[in-house]
Amino acid sequence: MTKAILVLEDGRTFHGTSYGAVGETFGEAVFTTGMTGYQETLTDPSFHKQVVVQTAPQIGNTGVNAEDDESDRIWVSGYVVRDPARRPSNWRSTGDLGDRLADEGVVGISGIDTRALTRHLRDRGAMRVGISSLDLDAEKLRQRILHQPQMLGADLSAQVTTSSPYVVEAEGEHRYTVAALDLGIKRNVSRRLASRGVTTHVFPASSSIEDLLAVGPDAVFFSPGPGDPATADGPVALAREVMRREVPLFGICFGSQILGRALGFGTYKLGYGHRGINQPVLDRTTGKVEVTSHNHGFAVDAPIGERIDTEFGGVEVSHVCLNDNVVEGLRGLEVPAFTVQYHPEAAAGPHDADYLFDRFVELVEKKG
Repeated sequence: MTKAILVLEDGRTFHGTSYGAVGETFGEAVFTTGMTGYQETLTDPSFHKQVVVQTAPQIGNTGVNAEDDESDRIWVSGYVVRDPARRPSNWRSTGDLGDRLADEGVVGISGIDTRALTRHLRDRGAMRVGISSLDLDAEKLRQRILHQPQMLGADLSAQVTTSSPYVVEAEGEHRYTVAALDLGIKRNVSRRLASRGVTTHVFPASSSIEDLLAVGPDAVFFSPGPGDPATADGPVALAREVMRREVPLFGICFGSQILGRALGFGTYKLGYGHRGINQPVLDRTTGKVEVTSHNHGFAVDAPIGERIDTEFGGVEVSHVCLNDNVVEGLRGLEVPAFTVQYHPEAAAGPHDADYLFDRFVELVEKKG
């Protein structure tokens, strides 16, 4: 087995064994608390430029398959697990996770105390990190880490977006057409819309309002994605154009932050973010508490519990995380627009928030 080290930018060092590709990698160290769904995590474009630490101790039990990917490739910069499964066992499995990581050149490390690493990140905050199975000199690796870019100020959506438009057809009878701006879209978003009779036209992140309107959309969708929303001036301007035309608009995660900026709110970086599939969120419209899937390191800075007057009329915070009171959704009171900061498409699970796609369709029906 090949030895490997993980070094954080503050010097904290962990020694383990190479997992996946042998090499060296850098990124922002973040942890995710999901006990299932590792394949969906790895292929989620929102994890671009991040080294993901799995808090669940054993990873890889069910192998990998051709059905659960949320995009065409693995996006994480590095992968950290405590105990990789020695032999995958599942009727859907077509391969081993470690082999898949190696095939795609993803450098990882195993055999370290992921609980201690997670506690460190929780206390000190997400930070830059390096993993190496080539050079085991911790101080030399740390010096290279300190020359890496930080996530604050990172403009990444253009690196993960589709290169050309494509269409996901509705299942069964076609009811509505949605123009989706791909800032790092997950496949399950289009699947959830398709199951409701929606045909989705997916556009590159650099698309104009004319590009979107050319397909005659009944509504517009802004997808999840990676990076700092403060850098996404183009999508923010596009969101404002959509609202000026009063076309129904729905944004998820990064898309929620974009709409927040378009409405005049600021955004900020969370200490260590929300990542996992067990986050409690209050829907302030219904009073219902949902267990939800999250993957965000930034949030919208908006006051909770009051109407906020904007250029586009009144806006209110619709959803709040019950762990830390972070804004998890916005709702326009005069314009047909709403967002959620978490992931109602929830691949893999939970599905408490799946109703939000119904709410999107209802918004289109009311506008029609």
